[in-house]
Amino acid sequence: MTLRIGNASGFYGDRFDAMREMLTGGELDVLTGDYLAELTMLILGRDRLKDPAAGYARTFLRQLEECLGLAHERGVRIVTNAGGLNPAGLTNAVRKLADRLGIPVRVAHVEGDDLTASHPDALAAHAYLGGFGIAACLREGADVVVTGRVTDAALVTGPAVAHFDWRRTDYDRLAGAVVAGHVLECGAQATGGNYAFFRDGDVRRPGFPLAEFHEDGSCVITKHPGTGGFVDVGTVTAQLLYETGGARYAGPDVTARLDTVRLTQDGPDRVRVDGVRGEAPPPTLKVGVNRLGGFRNEVTFVLTGLDIEAKADLVREQMTEALTKSRTADVRWDLVRTDRPDAATEETASALLRLVVRDPDQEKVGRALSSAGVELALASYPGFHVLAPPGKGAPYGVFEDVYVPHGAVDHVAVLYDGRRVPVAPAAETLVLDDVPEPPLPEPLPPGPTRRAPLGLVAGARSGDKGGNANVGVWARTDEAWRWLAHELTVDRFRELIPESRTLPVTRHSLPNLRALNFVVEGILGAGVAAQHRFDPQAKALGEWLRSRHVDIPEALL
Repeated sequence: MTLRIGNASGFYGDRFDAMREMLTGGELDVLTGDYLAELTMLILGRDRLKDPAAGYARTFLRQLEECLGLAHERGVRIVTNAGGLNPAGLTNAVRKLADRLGIPVRVAHVEGDDLTASHPDALAAHAYLGGFGIAACLREGADVVVTGRVTDAALVTGPAVAHFDWRRTDYDRLAGAVVAGHVLECGAQATGGNYAFFRDGDVRRPGFPLAEFHEDGSCVITKHPGTGGFVDVGTVTAQLLYETGGARYAGPDVTARLDTVRLTQDGPDRVRVDGVRGEAPPPTLKVGVNRLGGFRNEVTFVLTGLDIEAKADLVREQMTEALTKSRTADVRWDLVRTDRPDAATEETASALLRLVVRDPDQEKVGRALSSAGVELALASYPGFHVLAPPGKGAPYGVFEDVYVPHGAVDHVAVLYDGRRVPVAPAAETLVLDDVPEPPLPEPLPPGPTRRAPLGLVAGARSGDKGGNANVGVWARTDEAWRWLAHELTVDRFRELIPESRTLPVTRHSLPNLRALNFVVEGILGAGVAAQHRFDPQAKALGEWLRSRHVDIPEALL
């Protein structure tokens, strides 16, 4: 019997009406919502500092006010990690909402991820739990299941485990569900959103994805009829590569082998996913630790016309003197040459000089910076102005992941009737080792080449994991893969992405997907909340790579 699991949220702030669209657009058995990310946990932690009753995604509650009746009428169960730092609090809020609306739903939640007490210097420290707590809630009749920090894929593996009665050691089936969960977790990114070849379809308003599951763990990724966007092997490949590393994709329930995934176009807007192999999970659980790192501030100076470099040198020297006196801990300058010669508009004649300061003392990044900048208004380079005056400085966070044994968490399913059901940890584990690199395909025969952007023959998607970034690059044809696998080495990657030249870069090959996945360690500093670089989550790193020019065989163009 097919199990249809859909997604209505890829992050805290995603399209509000997606829940209604998914409930009314076609058949569903389970609707999931992913609201959590590394940055979200920090945001929710700060919310809870102000209000101990907070700490969950309030958007979900507002969506449910409009849609709980629809879900109940259609028999659709809802599974979400919107509980964030306070799943019990959100569960109580959902129950009160259901009582007020007169809708008889059973609400359960999952606990055990919160390890903040073991990290007293942290704002939030939460283990990534698996799907068996969710499954326990569903097996006991829950209509709504709220979790805190589980893996994104657990929102899908939990319902699949409950529906098909999979065992802990059904690794291939579990791995198939993890792969599907990873495809669904970011919502419209699987249906043409943020897609390298977005002009292949109408992506003005992509629909949200769903998976049609089979008992053997295989599935078809699709979307409701009549919704926007499109689903093809490329959109699914892009999402599979997003925020992953090597061939082994580890989780608390299973390690999925991404090098075994087979994707097949199964009709319009339908991609079959099968062949996925699984292994026992690693012996430890990942714990995301968020801390307050201090305060940051920034100001962007606009440099117009001639002598851009000299103007930048002048203001740097003037500001550095003031910041040195205040002993600001961390000062970073970036000159962005957006200017053009003989420009037709003032904007295109201007470059941007960005100054970012960080310090444990808010005063040093607030008043010290603003005073130094304002005092230069009539005493610096010609044409002096800034995009916006600096404020008082805002707190920033730092993220790190640490690892604990499975037994270090008390994973509990709290059922709708108040019973607490302990969830046993994985019975078997397997140390996570790298998979040997597969052999390269035969190279293309020699022939004429043309200097052109890499993106003419390759797609890419990039993202963040703590301070690291990954860039997944894939080819759309076998011939392009034969070229890409030999052309895009680590050395060539470093050449095309100069920021990576002093950092560890690892290349992983995934021939089944005609893809290469590069992991760049440390390029994001202390994580997204620290805003270490212009693109703090590396969302566009892949598009920058695609824009770089290389010598491409003319036969591929």
